Amino acid sequence: MGAGKTTIGRQLAKSLGLPFYDSDKAIEESTGVDIPTIFEFEGENGFRDREQKMLQQLTELKGIVLATGGGAILREENRKLLKENGIVIYLQCSIDRIMERTRRDTQRPLLKTANPKERIEELFTEREPLYLNCADIIVDTGIMQSKAAVNHILEEYKAIKY
Repeated sequence: MGAGKTTIGRQLAKSLGLPFYDSDKAIEESTGVDIPTIFEFEGENGFRDREQKMLQQLTELKGIVLATGGGAILREENRKLLKENGIVIYLQCSIDRIMERTRRDTQRPLLKTANPKERIEELFTEREPLYLNCADIIVDTGIMQSKAAVNHILEEYKAIKY
């Protein structure tokens, strides 16, 4: 969260002339409620079930740029879907930078805690090895502006494609 998935995803899609999808937005559109509401009524597991179903649908589409939620990587089935159906880009970002970007955001259910920084550190410890294992391209969005990150991704993408 806060690494720039939506911003960079949109810019990347525009550069490639491809449609952009955000799995969280697609879940909200299909359910008619926002992610915090799903968390409130169904818990994280209920949300993750919905996320997995949405990823199954979205990864069937070809020629798209897809931004997933940061926790999509937690389920092995999701990692498999992503790896088998596209190039996976890990937008790496420091914990301090994530804190800076998310400190005023009230729409992040996993940060509704007394110590958000501690929670981000826990999530990072749990997820970082999964991101690194799954990624075809890694870009540090904590030190790059979005346009520079997109240019870096495009260079790496061309090297993989050709």
